[in-house]
Amino acid sequence: MEELIHIINSFQVLDLDTELAIKRNFVEEIFIKGEFLAEEGKICDRIYFIKSGAVRRFCVEDGVEVTKWIYTDNQFVTSMSSFFEQKPSFENFQTCEETTVYSLSYSDEQTLLEYPLFVKFHIKQLRHYLSKINEFNHLFRLVTAEKKYLFLLESFPQIVKKAKLKHIASLIGVSQETLSRIRGAII
Repeated sequence: MEELIHIINSFQVLDLDTELAIKRNFVEEIFIKGEFLAEEGKICDRIYFIKSGAVRRFCVEDGVEVTKWIYTDNQFVTSMSSFFEQKPSFENFQTCEETTVYSLSYSDEQTLLEYPLFVKFHIKQLRHYLSKINEFNHLFRLVTAEKKYLFLLESFPQIVKKAKLKHIASLIGVSQETLSRIRGAII
C-alpha cells in the first residue's frame, strides 16, 4: 500500500485521516495473466492502481484488437467514461502478466470524495492524466512509427519491456514485421 500512498502524496500531501481512509478503502487484488479488469459492454465499477504487472487497454475495431495503451507499475487504470459515468465500457482492460493491484470500488470512491485532500489529489491526478493523453494523441498523429517506438523506449521503457511485440505494434499502428524492422534498425 505504501506505493499507492507515495504516488498520491506526489500529487497532494495527505493528512493522517485521509491516508487511513485510503488504506481502508483500497483493496489488494491479484489477477492472473489474461484476466479482464474491465470489459466492453459492462460497467467498470473499480479503479485500479498497479502495484506490479501490466494491463493492456484495447478496443475491437472491424474484428481486430487495437491496443490503445499499456499500463505498468505505479499507474492508475480504469475505463474512465464507464467508471465516472457508470455506463457500459467501450473498451477492454486485460492483464498482460500476473498483476497485483489496489482497487477502489465506485461506492468507496464516493466515500473518499468526502475527504478534501483526496479531492485535491483526484483533481490534480486527473488534470495530469488528461494532459498526458492530449500530448500523446497529438504526438502519435504527427510522427513516424520509428519515432513513436523511440518515444516509448525513452518515456515508457516498462511498456517495451513487458508488452508483447504484437501489442506494441498495434499501439504504434504498424504490423509486427514493421516493428521488427524498426527495432533492428535501432539496435
